[in-house]
Amino acid sequence: MKEAMFYEKLDEKKVRCYLCAHHCVIKEGKRGICYVRKNIEGTLYSLVYDKLISLNIDPIEKKPLFHFLPGSTSFSIATVGCNFRCEHCQNFEISQYPKEHEDIIGQSVTHEDIVEAALRNNCESISYTYTEPTIFFEFAYDCAKLAHEKGIKNVFVSNGYTSPEATRAIAPYLDGNNIDLKGNDDFYKKLCGAKLKPVKETIRLMKELGVWVEVTTLIIPEYNDSEEDLKDIAEFIKSVNPSIPWHVTQFYPTYKLTDKPRTPLQTLRRAREIGFETGLEYVYEGNVPGEGGENTHCPHCKELLIKRFGFRIIENRIKDGKCNKCGIAIEGVWK
Repeated sequence: MKEAMFYEKLDEKKVRCYLCAHHCVIKEGKRGICYVRKNIEGTLYSLVYDKLISLNIDPIEKKPLFHFLPGSTSFSIATVGCNFRCEHCQNFEISQYPKEHEDIIGQSVTHEDIVEAALRNNCESISYTYTEPTIFFEFAYDCAKLAHEKGIKNVFVSNGYTSPEATRAIAPYLDGNNIDLKGNDDFYKKLCGAKLKPVKETIRLMKELGVWVEVTTLIIPEYNDSEEDLKDIAEFIKSVNPSIPWHVTQFYPTYKLTDKPRTPLQTLRRAREIGFETGLEYVYEGNVPGEGGENTHCPHCKELLIKRFGFRIIENRIKDGKCNKCGIAIEGVWK
């Protein structure tokens, strides 16, 4: 175990955690909402430090990040646990594990091991993903600092519930962050056990601190697929920066949400249209490879710049971060 960051000690051996927007008050001997931070004798500990449940080499497009070193690979890691309880979680076996079991499972791996493995496998970045990286912040922080020193970039794939304190701490070492913007406040309360406002604040703060941000919305029929919901999300993204890529992604039935069908392709198409009509420069369809909504076009001259099929780059015409036809700068992190 490792003593946690971002907490204060209270009376009667209670502690208040400031790692995420839940701000849990945790009694002695108890755990927070994430179930991986425990109060032991008035000191808060991370139970998942260096206990990894998943290590993989992924294409960066899988995160999804489309404007971040396209075609590169990312060394991807996770622990068990999450600070949300999403009924449609695609990784519920590991994200919800600590809520249903007393033990904390995982392979003991040091942050030096992770950085060395990334270098050995020619990965240009390390992604903290699969579950919510905020809940294993201490390990991610140590990895990110060392990776930064070695010239490796760092990526979060996040629900956006990171506290401002933690956001400001990780930002100097964090190069990219794909943040879910799932729906309206009612959606967050019913399906995730959270609130919308902190997510918006994190998106805005990450962008202000210089982290490359992309946003993903998994569109679930009858939950967040109305024109009003989609337009609200698009307008918020535009208010932060119209060059933030928005990924509108197909839902498929899973975990506790199996009574809804896959998202129709026409719904994704309409969401993409709404994004462009609102003024966003880059909107992508996800989980529907080969339909054309994965490609990057110049927002000025509409030239096809990156052609994709799923997570694979077919052609990349961006040179020095600019459109090869009209020369306009294309926002992103390029080689």
